[in-house]
Amino acid sequence: QVQLVESGGGLVQAGGSLRLSCAGSLHTFGTRTMGWFRPAPGTEGEFVAAFTWSGIKYYADSVKGRFTISIDNAEKTVYLQMNSLKPEDTAVYYCAATRSYGTSWNRPGHYEYWGQGTQVTVSS
Repeated sequence: QVQLVESGGGLVQAGGSLRLSCAGSLHTFGTRTMGWFRPAPGTEGEFVAAFTWSGIKYYADSVKGRFTISIDNAEKTVYLQMNSLKPEDTAVYYCAATRSYGTSWNRPGHYEYWGQGTQVTVSS
C-alpha cells in the first residue's frame, strides 16, 4: 500500500512562496508518476503539475513559470515549489501517485493513491 503524506501548506501573502512536500511517494512500491491537484468547481480536480515515469514534467497553464515540481529520490519525496503566489491559488493541494505507465497524467482518475491534502491560502 502506498501512503502519501503532504506538508508545507500555510498562509502567505500574494507574491510569496511556499514549498509543498509529498513524502513516501515516488518509487515507493513501484509508483511511477506523481501529480499535484487542487479542487475546482464542476471538475474531479484541477491538474497542477506532474512528474511522469518518462522523466518529463508537465504543468497547468495557470501555474507554468511559477510552480516547479521536483523529486528527491533519496528522500522518496516529491516537492512542489510555488512562487509568485496569487489569491486564486488558494486551495487544498493533493499529492497523487500511480503505478501506471499511461499518459493521462492530468486526470485525477489516472491516480490510485492520494494524500490527505494540505491547505494553501494566499491573501491579497
